[in-house]
Amino acid sequence: MTTTTTRIATGKAQVTVSSNRPAVTEWSRRYFGPWWNAAPTTEEAAPTVVANVDPGHAAHIADIVKNVQHDETTYANTRTLVGQDHDGHLYAAQPADQLSYDAAPDRSRLTISGHHDLPLALAAARLAREMIRGQLLRDGWSILHASAVVQNGKTLLTFGPKGAGKTTTALLLARAGWALLANDRVFARPDNNGGVRVLPWPSAAAIGFGLLDALDLYTPVRQRVLDGDELHPTQHQRVTDALKAGQREPLWNNTGKELKPQFFPDQLHTWLGLTLATEGTAAALLFPQVTPSATAPETGPESALTDDDFFTGKTEDRYPDIFGLTTHTRSQTTAVRELLTALPTRTVILGHDAKANSDFLTKTAEGLNLSEGS
Repeated sequence: MTTTTTRIATGKAQVTVSSNRPAVTEWSRRYFGPWWNAAPTTEEAAPTVVANVDPGHAAHIADIVKNVQHDETTYANTRTLVGQDHDGHLYAAQPADQLSYDAAPDRSRLTISGHHDLPLALAAARLAREMIRGQLLRDGWSILHASAVVQNGKTLLTFGPKGAGKTTTALLLARAGWALLANDRVFARPDNNGGVRVLPWPSAAAIGFGLLDALDLYTPVRQRVLDGDELHPTQHQRVTDALKAGQREPLWNNTGKELKPQFFPDQLHTWLGLTLATEGTAAALLFPQVTPSATAPETGPESALTDDDFFTGKTEDRYPDIFGLTTHTRSQTTAVRELLTALPTRTVILGHDAKANSDFLTKTAEGLNLSEGS
C-alpha cells in the first residue's frame, strides 16, 4: 500500500508523520493544521513518526516487551508496558488498543504498529505533538496553563485554576471578533524585542453544554450531530446521546467530572465560526473568576502569576514522557515570568450572563489598549 506523509512545523520545530493508511496522515493534517503548519509532503525527514496498520509487527513488538525487563504505567489513560534493551532501543505495548511502539535509541524515529486506523491516528498525532513539544522545550520555550486570544498580533493571556473561566473568557472574546490561539495551554518564549512570543498548543476543545447554550451555539452544534457529523472520538457516548435528544443540562461522570462535547481544532472554525490564530506576542494578562452570584461582571482585586500557571513535566498526568522525548530542556521560565509580570493585568469577576460578560471583557480589553484600532 502507498505510504503518505504529513509534515508538521511550528517555531523551529518540525516532525513528519507517515503511514500506510491515508486516514492516519489526514488526521494529523486536520488536527494540527488550524494552529500549526501541517501539509502533505513527499519527504520523510527526521524526526519521524511512522504509524502503520501491521498486526504482525504489532504482535512482534508486544512479544519483545514481554521478554525484556519492563515497567507498567498508564499512558493516554491506557495500561502500557514499557521496556528498553541494552542499546537504548525502547519498546512499548498497549494491549487494550492493540498498539505497539518501537523507538530508536536517539528517538529520531518512532514506529507505531496496530490493527485499526483510528487508534493509530490518535497515537501518531499524540506522539507527533510530543516530539514538537520536546524540540520547543529544548529551544527555550515554556508551557503556560492559559487560554489566549489575539488581535492585531497582540495576545491576551488568561490564567487561573481549573474552573476559573479561562475557556469561557477566550470563547467569549473569540465570538466578539478576536482570534482564538489556545483554550488551555500555550508555548511562550522571550523574543528578540523584549517581549514574549506565544504559540498554540493544538488540542481538542472541551466545551460544556451550558457555555454552548450561553454562546447560542448549542442548536447549530446539535443540528450538525443530527445530520450525521461527528465530534472528536474521545467524546463520551452520553454526550452524543444527550445532543441528539436535545438535553442541555450538564452531564457528570461518577467522579464528579463534567462530560463535555469534544471539538476537533478545525471544528472551532467550521462548526463554531471562530477565527484561529497561529501565533502572537503577549500584551496583557487576565485573571477571571466565574461567580454565579455576581449580579454583573466587574473588576476584582489584583491577581498575580503563580507556579501553577507554568507547566512542568511533574504536572502531566495523561501523557508522562515514557519515550524520553522531552529530555535536556532549556527552560527560560524565569525570564518569561518576569516579562509577563511587567504587562498590564486585570482580574475580572464574571457572572452567568454571557452577553454582559462579553461586553465587559471587550471594554476591559479596550482599557488595556488591546482592541482593534487602539
